[in-house]
Amino acid sequence: MKKGKKIIIIAGIVLLLLVIVGFTVHQSGRNVTVVQTGKVVRQDLSSTVSASGEIKPKTFVNIGANAYGKITRLFVKEGDWVKKGQLLAQIDNIQPEADVAANRASLEASQTDTAAQEAGLEASRAQLVKAQSDLDHAKLDYDRAQGLYKQALIAKQDFDTKKATYDSAVASVAQFKASIAQYKAQKETSERKISQAQATLARSRDVLAKTSYVAPYDGLITSLPVREGESVVVGIQNALGSTLMTLADMSVITAEIQVDETDIVSVKLGQDAEVTIDAMPKKIFHGKVTEIGNNAIVRSTGVSTSQSTSASQEAKDFKVVITVTDPPQNLRPGLSCTAKITTNIKKDILTVPIQALTIRQRGDLDTSADKSSVHAAAPPKDTAAAKEELQGVFIVRGKKADFIQIGTGITGTTDIEVTDSLKEGDEIVTGSYKILRTLRNGSSIKIDNSTPKKSEES
Repeated sequence: MKKGKKIIIIAGIVLLLLVIVGFTVHQSGRNVTVVQTGKVVRQDLSSTVSASGEIKPKTFVNIGANAYGKITRLFVKEGDWVKKGQLLAQIDNIQPEADVAANRASLEASQTDTAAQEAGLEASRAQLVKAQSDLDHAKLDYDRAQGLYKQALIAKQDFDTKKATYDSAVASVAQFKASIAQYKAQKETSERKISQAQATLARSRDVLAKTSYVAPYDGLITSLPVREGESVVVGIQNALGSTLMTLADMSVITAEIQVDETDIVSVKLGQDAEVTIDAMPKKIFHGKVTEIGNNAIVRSTGVSTSQSTSASQEAKDFKVVITVTDPPQNLRPGLSCTAKITTNIKKDILTVPIQALTIRQRGDLDTSADKSSVHAAAPPKDTAAAKEELQGVFIVRGKKADFIQIGTGITGTTDIEVTDSLKEGDEIVTGSYKILRTLRNGSSIKIDNSTPKKSEES
């Protein structure tokens, strides 16, 4: 065979081999899945619970109307800081003041009557003492006259005079005793009138006091729904005309948030929290959990389940109060806020990105029942065991992705604790989300950790 012919044949054979190799590579590339990967790392991790709510003072009071009347003066306006005891508002008080004056005069009159009865009583007592003395003297004269008369030493006329004087003295004593009893009774009546007048005066003073409203403590006027000249009435709280203003004690500020029922079990008193306020972006305030509600609140209505007459399957929240330890001076009640409560912290633990976690049914895996990826016959897909859902990750072994069931612990913002089956440095599949949903156990993979395009991310 000629040399040129041999070269052509060899070139043809090489070309054919190249075509076969290229076709094989092309076909094998069609079954390779492009994935992103990450490492199992050891780090500190904290789990948090986030919820939204609003800023509220720990102590506030709605100052309501205590009496019917027209507002004659308002001494404050909304947003004013006031001191304890400061006068806030004045209601028309002409009639209550007149009642106080009349009742005070009645009391004074009763006190004057009592003083007069006391003076009369003392005078009667003095007169009784004198009458008793006269009686004693008259009795001595009468007794002596009786002896002399029996001895016929005095005339009967003298004896009758002594007897008359004695009888008159007895009558005088009886009269003054009766007078003393009368003055005592009159004095008791006057004293009861004084007590009655004092009670009436106290009542009228109370009515008068309720026409003036003073601050019960230092605070901020956060609401003032009334104006001078309007009439206020005693009524149900928050009813029109029954609430004059709201006073808030701004010394202790809280964030009252609504925590989802699935997260409330991990929230405990004393846990640290970070609070962000919508009106103050890029600022973080700190606080601690100081109150956890016991009654669930229906999210759609805001009504506690304890006040509901029927069961509800709607989503529920629980009230959690966080006391802010570093509130700013310009904070106002009612501002919307978001709180992040740190519920657990662990140091130096194995973690993987949360996005790497995926769920597979046991029947879809070519793995044994233990947590290592050992190839074995999968159970029939129509059995209960086959439908058991397993949580795990895909670990990179060579050029394949093997599913491994793992145990998890606390969850952080982007990472989750791994309690078994993995070790530090293991490479696992982290994306994309679309690939993780469909990736099969043992699939051939190609790693591409370049930044994905925006279209792929969406």
